[in-house]
Amino acid sequence: MNNTWSRYLLTAVMLSAGSSAAFSQWLDYPTANVPRTPDGKPNLAAPAPRGSDGKPDFSGMWGWVTRANCGAKCDDTQISREFINIAANRKEPVPFQPWAAELVKKRSVEQGLDPNVHCMPRGTPRIWTDDYYKRIFMVPGRMLILTERNMGWRQIFTDGRPFPKDPNPTWNGYSVGHWEGDTLVVETIGYRDDLWLDAMGKPLTEKGRTIERIRRPNYGNIEVELTIDDPKAYTEPWTVKIDQPLVLDSELIDYYCLENERDSTHMRQQAPIGTPQ
Repeated sequence: MNNTWSRYLLTAVMLSAGSSAAFSQWLDYPTANVPRTPDGKPNLAAPAPRGSDGKPDFSGMWGWVTRANCGAKCDDTQISREFINIAANRKEPVPFQPWAAELVKKRSVEQGLDPNVHCMPRGTPRIWTDDYYKRIFMVPGRMLILTERNMGWRQIFTDGRPFPKDPNPTWNGYSVGHWEGDTLVVETIGYRDDLWLDAMGKPLTEKGRTIERIRRPNYGNIEVELTIDDPKAYTEPWTVKIDQPLVLDSELIDYYCLENERDSTHMRQQAPIGTPQ
C-alpha cells in the first residue's frame, strides 16, 4: 500500500477510535522543546539547536508532508518533483555521458527496471527526495538516519575514520563527514553499479561518489547541497539543492514495501515520464 494512503487511513482509524488510540500510535504526541512564537505557534524560524560540541544539531523528523495529512495547502509538485527528477531545480542540463543519456531514455519508459518498483533499497540520494519521513539522531562520532520505507537506516561517521580500502559495494555506500563551520560535509563512496538517482533513471555507478553539504539554517529546515561526481556516467560533477522541512508531533510508521504490493506488474511498460535532463 502506498505510504501516503497508509498514513491517511491509519490516522482516520485512530481518530475514529478516540484520543487514546491516537496517543498509542504516537502520531499526535507533542514534540518536546519546540520554540514558540508569542501566539503559541511553533517558531520554525528560531535558531537551530546546537549540540554539546557547539555544532548544529540535525536531530528531528524530516520530510515533505503529503496532501493526505496536510490538506490543500500542500503543493504536490514540491513534494514529488525531485523524486521524479532530482535535477528539477537545476538551470543547467545534467552533463550525461552519451551512454548514460541513452540509458535514461530506456529507463524512463521501462519503469519496471527501477529497483524501487521491486521494493529494493533506493540508495542514499533518494533518501533525501522520497516521500517517506526520516528521523535523524546525532550521537558522538556519527549521524544516524532512520527511514520509514522498509525500516531502513544510514550511518554517517564523524569520528575521523578513513574509508575502507576495498569497500564492498552497497546501496547506501560508505559515508564519512567533517564539519566546515556550521556545515556538515559528507563524502560517500562504495556504491553499487546499478543505482537510480530518481524515477527518470539517472544512473549512479560504482565509480561515483557523492558529496553532501548539510546545513540547518533555522529550527524548521535542513538544506542539503548534493554533488554527484561520477565520471563513468557524467562528463563533470553536478550539484542539486534539496530542502527538508521539520515534521512536528508525529513519528515514523512501520512500513514494508512488499506488504500487499500490487504495483510492479503494472509498471513493466508505460509512457515515458519525462525526457533526460
